[in-house]
Amino acid sequence: MPPNCDLTLGLTCVDKSVAGVTVWRMVVDERFLNPVGIMQGGFLAAALDSAMGASAVSARRESRVSAANTDMKVSFIRPARLGDELTCTATVLKAGSVISFVEATIENGEGQLLATASSSYLMRERSE
Repeated sequence: MPPNCDLTLGLTCVDKSVAGVTVWRMVVDERFLNPVGIMQGGFLAAALDSAMGASAVSARRESRVSAANTDMKVSFIRPARLGDELTCTATVLKAGSVISFVEATIENGEGQLLATASSSYLMRERSE
């Protein structure tokens, strides 16, 4: 079952076949629009964070870990508009035992780059 944050965003993982790389999709609907009529940047950042956190965890398939975002830089390049199908791809640059470094992009259905992000995640073993 996906976490509530992914359900709220309508974010669905469509590929996690390669450790450390995940691909996600979502569609921009009215709930995510700011007063100007484009997707509010915080929702794009949340999608990037979810994708990057999942990639950080998937890079450590041999163990049960959790990932906590320690910092994040987001660059907004083009607006996401109502009805756009967004594809978010997150890739681990370095899967560390304590800190993992990850980057992600969001593209629209025409393949135009809308946003990029980079982040580091604190990795912790889970006891459960």
